[in-house]
Formats: sequence, structure tokens, C-alpha cells
Amino acid sequence: MRGMAYDSYGGAEVLREAELPLPKVAPGEVLVKVRCAAVNPVDWKIMAGGLDALMETVFPVVPGWDVSGTVERVGIDVPEFAVGDEVFAYARKDYVHGGTFAQYVSVPVRSLAAKPASLSWAQAAAVPLAGLTAHQLLTRLGTGAQDTVLVHGAAGGVGSFAVQLARVLGARVIGTASPRNHDRLRALGCEPVAYGDGLAERVRALAPDGVSVVADCVGGVLDTTLAVLADGGRHASIADDAVLGAGGQWVWVRPSGEDLAALGRLADAGRLTVDIAATFPLAELAAAFGLSREGHVAGKIVIDV
Repeated sequence: MRGMAYDSYGGAEVLREAELPLPKVAPGEVLVKVRCAAVNPVDWKIMAGGLDALMETVFPVVPGWDVSGTVERVGIDVPEFAVGDEVFAYARKDYVHGGTFAQYVSVPVRSLAAKPASLSWAQAAAVPLAGLTAHQLLTRLGTGAQDTVLVHGAAGGVGSFAVQLARVLGARVIGTASPRNHDRLRALGCEPVAYGDGLAERVRALAPDGVSVVADCVGGVLDTTLAVLADGGRHASIADDAVLGAGGQWVWVRPSGEDLAALGRLADAGRLTVDIAATFPLAELAAAFGLSREGHVAGKIVIDV
């Protein structure tokens, strides 16, 4: 099969287009024929060696954890899916090796869900990692209709899902973003505020008694979080373990077909929208990583395999 791979840690220069063996399909797995795969910052951070202390790596590595496609083959003991089923998944495994930027990827059934009919292949591929992160972050914080939620980085991939899911839960949502993204956030039901100097004062102007939940999707904002958090409030971060020393939680997304199916139902009900910022062919993965590194993309970057 054709795929993008690298044989050592580094930057875009280590990526190569390669002919690779078709992945083996273990019991409890399916082989997915990839239609689209989405780019996440973790993809190029792993490529640079950023998670070497946490996860075993087997070279050559095919990067990528987000996928939409069709079931090509089922492994032993997989009654849930059949050949031809349209699916999507957060396809992270227990070690770094065979990812989604290739024509085929093997995926554990625990990570897989039926593709939402209302979403395109690109949109479906853009949901898993970011959508699951937002869902699990808000769930861990016990978010509900009684809450006022502050989302740091509300216009980003995870943040925009967090805004929508908090609104689904009935919460009031305030979100930090650059002014150019404020109209987009208002359309999602969020009250936007500009980040930077004076952020805590701007949040307090909207919520004089403080916010009850803070979902940090960017990191480096703990001082602001503590300055605006109401007594008894809850906070968590997906990007900054410093919250652990301040009564918060550090959340790392887990693969979950069940959670992903719930997000799919929201999408099909018209309660979850997915914005695509750019689409690249497989051979231009390095350029897609470069755009992701710039950090100013409104919406998801997708590889059309």
C-alpha cells in the first residue's frame, strides 16, 4: 500500500512517500480502507520525538490517528462490523507505528464507530481526536446546565468542539480567541473575549461572580483560570500539567467507540458542526503539517487519501 512514513525523528524532511506492507488485522480489529485522515498537532510533535518518553515507537512510522473510511476486512471475533461499513475512528494504539496517513490502517474495534451520515468523509475524519478530547474534558468536569464555562482557545480544533458540546449540555459559554474568530464563535453560541493582557478582567466583566468551569485547550493560562474561577469551580487542561498542583485535572483523550458514536448522533441531529480549513493530497502531508504548525487555522486540516 501507499503511505507516508518516517524512519527517524525530525521535521518535515524525514517524511517520505513509501510502499508499505498491508497492516495485519489482529483479533478484535478491522482493516479500514482510508478515505480521509485529519491532521492534529500531536502528529508532528510525535514525529519530532515529543512523546518518546511516553510511548514506544517502532520505525518506520506511519503518522496519523484520525480516520474515516470503509471496512475492508474484519479480524477474528468482530461481530459489530462487516465489510463495506462506513466508519470513523480515533485510531491510536498502544505504541507508535501504523497510523492513518496511508491507504489502509488496522483499527481496534474499541475505537471504531459508524460514520455519521450527515458528514462528508473529510468532516468525519476531522471529528475523532478533537471531538473526543472536548467531550471527555467536559464530562470529566461534570459540566451541566447550571454552569458558566470558560473555554481557553475556543476557536481551535478542540476548543470549537468544546464550545458546541458545552452548549449541548445547556451551559453558558465564554471563549477566548483572537478577534478575527469572534463572529464564528458567536454563531456557535459562545460569548467571545480576546486573549492577551487584561483577559481576566474581560471575563469578569461578563461573569462578575466568576465561572464555574474552565476548559483549557491551549496551556499557559493557569493564572487567568484561577483569577476567574468561582469558589468551588472546576478546571482542567489538555495542554498543561501545572493544573495538577492547583486543584485541576490534566486530561489526555482516550479512544472510545461509544463516545465517538455519541458525537456522531449529535452531528446527525444538526447539533455539532465541523469546519474544514484545508484539504491536501496524501503526498503533500509535509505541507499540511507546516500549516498546522503555524497555529492559526480556523477549522481542521484534512488529508484526502
